[in-house]
Amino acid sequence: MGQGVSKITEAAIISRQTATPVPTAQPRAVGRARVSVHHKDGAVRLKDLHQAGAMKLLFPQGRPHPEAVMVNTAGGITGGDRFSVAAAALDNSRLTVTTQAAERAYRAQPGEIGRMETRLEVAAGARLNWLPQETILFNGSRFARRLRVDLAADARFLMVEPVVFGRLAMGEALTSARFSDRVEIRRDGQMIYYDGVELRDDIAATLDRPAVAGGARAMAALVLAHPRAESWLEPLRAMLPGTGGVSLLAKDLLVLRLLAADGFDLRQNLVPILDRLLPDGLPRAWRL
Repeated sequence: MGQGVSKITEAAIISRQTATPVPTAQPRAVGRARVSVHHKDGAVRLKDLHQAGAMKLLFPQGRPHPEAVMVNTAGGITGGDRFSVAAAALDNSRLTVTTQAAERAYRAQPGEIGRMETRLEVAAGARLNWLPQETILFNGSRFARRLRVDLAADARFLMVEPVVFGRLAMGEALTSARFSDRVEIRRDGQMIYYDGVELRDDIAATLDRPAVAGGARAMAALVLAHPRAESWLEPLRAMLPGTGGVSLLAKDLLVLRLLAADGFDLRQNLVPILDRLLPDGLPRAWRL
């Protein structure tokens, strides 16, 4: 009897040791934030604020108009993460949305992708500045983001989207990654700007191609929708290095693109341009 029990116990132990482990789901970050401002009692004030999960909004004091600073408390984005942001500048108001620091897209598990969805609304007589700091892509990352902007007929809008493809100073190279980016801007319901980037697999090799980026490891896209956008064309053209270009898609729509060797060089060229375009200067978070 005792010997039989011993054999059964031994077989159970062996079975547990050799059994195929059951995979466990990795924890995933989910975050949502929504903010709107309006003009009330002679000042621009918050109208609506909602935040949930790993996305928080901070509002620094002492700024001339509301400034929402996005904070990803998960510390970055990896496969399976889901983030969404909605911001609105209602009639005759002003709002700036930025990030506390650079966002980081980390290595993802096979078959998974991290996603960021952003929806912006700028009403009549209002201005919204969408100014996130750099997104840094790490090798093995899988990241897709979408930005949709809806403008009223006389709304004003400035956006910048800087991206860094690996930390060059750390010897990183994106030999296996995926980055998908879409930007849509509509005015009065009509599409005025649509742009997309799709990079995958050996991104470093793709960026080395002369017709793509000529070896650059950082880039930025800037869009200015403003009644006097045309007046900025020559001043900005004079500020750009040889790896940048600026053009008008319409009298009230200016587009600028900038390539740089790394994130440091990108910021050195980009910050003076943003300072020139922003009457109240860059958000403080960009100076830290």
